[in-house]
Amino acid sequence: MKLQMDGRKAENYSNSAQRIRVITEDWVDSNMFCPYCGNKYISHFENNRPVADFFCPSCMEEYELKSKGGSISNKINDGAYNTMIERITSINNPNFFFMQYSKMNFQVENFVMVPKYFFSPDIIEKRTPLANTARRAGWIGCNILLNRIPDEGRIYIVQNEMEISIEKIIEKVHKTEFLRGSKLETRGWTLDVLNCINMIENRNFTLEVYEGR
Repeated sequence: MKLQMDGRKAENYSNSAQRIRVITEDWVDSNMFCPYCGNKYISHFENNRPVADFFCPSCMEEYELKSKGGSISNKINDGAYNTMIERITSINNPNFFFMQYSKMNFQVENFVMVPKYFFSPDIIEKRTPLANTARRAGWIGCNILLNRIPDEGRIYIVQNEMEISIEKIIEKVHKTEFLRGSKLETRGWTLDVLNCINMIENRNFTLEVYEGR
């Protein structure tokens, strides 16, 4: 896996957002495998799909890419709120890739996969509708609240510019699959429990310790 992205791929684009999209998607196209089944590559969907960007031709898992130059905050801006809610509550909701890269040299610094079953409506924040004077007046976007995703759901593929082995990645993904069959209405509660457990400093805790919080 090469962590250096190729800025030349976007030489024909003047819009900065388009340039970043082309460069980051090219990197995923060239370097990324499927974290679920280990297939050596994932494929790009046709442009302008509402949510998913990539899919695995072997196991058919779908992925959406979000990227940011500099540090990734607790909130990630996303598209239309209703579209996102419909997608994550559907049967084939996508997994997410979150990329952090250097603005100076287009080096991938951190690359995280969040499995689709770690998403619930509670993790999607509705933004204020655009003003009546805006070109898309009334349009409602959303934010993904990364701080509500438990540690178990943040699976590093690149961490601090160091590549994680594919074996460790697949092992971590498989350890989270107990959530795959959970019902949407109980998933948010399960994620809250995992977050509470992760806040306990001593992992060798008793049930009494947990219930006392």
